[in-house]
Amino acid sequence: MEALAVTDDALCNRRWLGRSVLVTGHTGFKGAWLCLWLARMGARVTGFSLEPETRPNLFELAAVGGRVRSLIGDLRDADALARALHEAAPEVVFHLAAQSLVRRSYAEPVQTFATNVMGTANLLEAVRCAPTVRAVVVVTSDKCYENRGLDRGYVEGDPLGGHDPYSASKGCAEIVAASYRRSFFHDPAAAAVASARAGNVIGGGDWSQDRLLPDLLRAFESGRPALIRNPAAIRPFQHVLEPLAGYLQLAAALLADGPAQARGWNFGPDAASTATVGTVADLAAASWGDGAGWTTDGSSHPHEAGVLMLDASAARRALGWTPRLSLARAVADTVGWHRALASGADAATLCLRQIDAYLDMPANAVLEGAA
Repeated sequence: MEALAVTDDALCNRRWLGRSVLVTGHTGFKGAWLCLWLARMGARVTGFSLEPETRPNLFELAAVGGRVRSLIGDLRDADALARALHEAAPEVVFHLAAQSLVRRSYAEPVQTFATNVMGTANLLEAVRCAPTVRAVVVVTSDKCYENRGLDRGYVEGDPLGGHDPYSASKGCAEIVAASYRRSFFHDPAAAAVASARAGNVIGGGDWSQDRLLPDLLRAFESGRPALIRNPAAIRPFQHVLEPLAGYLQLAAALLADGPAQARGWNFGPDAASTATVGTVADLAAASWGDGAGWTTDGSSHPHEAGVLMLDASAARRALGWTPRLSLARAVADTVGWHRALASGADAATLCLRQIDAYLDMPANAVLEGAA
């Protein structure tokens, strides 16, 4: 199969038609969206992940298991992961599986490190023995950086670190990926391994605990004010389709250029979409209507960073990736998705419609308004 050229549109169906792809974390929120998108483009997708963690969940509601080959397994089981890679014989691997919640990492630090750090090592070790793999995108987090309270976006060369176990585990995962890349994947004929660091992702189909939009929507649905822990905290909020488009474009660049693009990449929103938690809560309440509102939660909580921003200029220059959705649009699309689902709409149809609408948008302009 021909390699993807960097100048080609990496989001075109013909560029993924028939390609074998492995997605870890396919039962999760982002993984389910990515599988729907890849399957829509004709890729042959295999997923490897634990069972969905929430009820409801997007994986089941959108019947993702009927569109991909679904393997239930644990990243910490190196043998099971290696078997899955061997059976799938993928050309591209998207590694999204993780323990992804900051507050849970305080309660389960060892499990968080085992999944996020050793799970990443297990995945890359399996790739070493999988000759079909040409490109690997290891998805980490904006929280992989040592947060020094900077008033600018973090760039890829800034120091890695992390105060809480989740953030530290993502910094460690970056180091693991870099070590494997330098030690085992440095040959031009080897798989090209890159990492992707996204912002605070929102979108339809997320029912996780202790995430802003899911917490807001649960409160709005119950008719009570939402409790917000730190409304002044600044975060890089973005719709789920933004980083997923970045992962797809990064994979295309890896297939085309190999080691030249094998490094860490930021996929963060425009400065205008880097907003306070309170601003996002206001947008969500306005989109919901019906008198929805929120109040500050004055109780004691574990440490969370006050300011976190990403600089994604490298991905813009080298990969041609750019955000397409304003913060207002991202929030409105998320609220609208959940409103439509509650009214009886099909989850997969809602996702695919938003993917199609996203692809119809200009790639160089951030659009305002609701879908």
